[in-house]
Amino acid sequence: MIEIDDYYLSKPEPLKGCLLSLRDVILRSNSEITEAWKYSMPFFCFRKRMFCYLWIQKKTAVPYIGIVEGRNISHPRLIQESRSRMKILLIDPTKDLPVKVIVTILKKAARLYEVQDAVRRSKKSPEKPQKRGI
Repeated sequence: MIEIDDYYLSKPEPLKGCLLSLRDVILRSNSEITEAWKYSMPFFCFRKRMFCYLWIQKKTAVPYIGIVEGRNISHPRLIQESRSRMKILLIDPTKDLPVKVIVTILKKAARLYEVQDAVRRSKKSPEKPQKRGI
């Protein structure tokens, strides 16, 4: 976890405080979300599957939450741009976090993963035919 901590602590304020708060909101939003260090950035996994990540736009220095399965989630604050799979939620580090918006989007994403998991389980274990009594 040292690399993850270094990532946050190396950022200047207000980015550092914003990213640390985002980390806290994401981890508290669902007990099945865990933190990981992937692709040299903080990633968050839901049931061991890549779920979302934190990053900072290079051109504007604006932090954002990247939602891995964002293309399947509809919310007016999510931006797709040229990404084929992911959408992002831009965060203004000088303002209060839009916690309700963030949690709403994370809940939609978690629900999507839960449905995908249920579909996978149903395909793996087809129902056994019931024996008919005589």
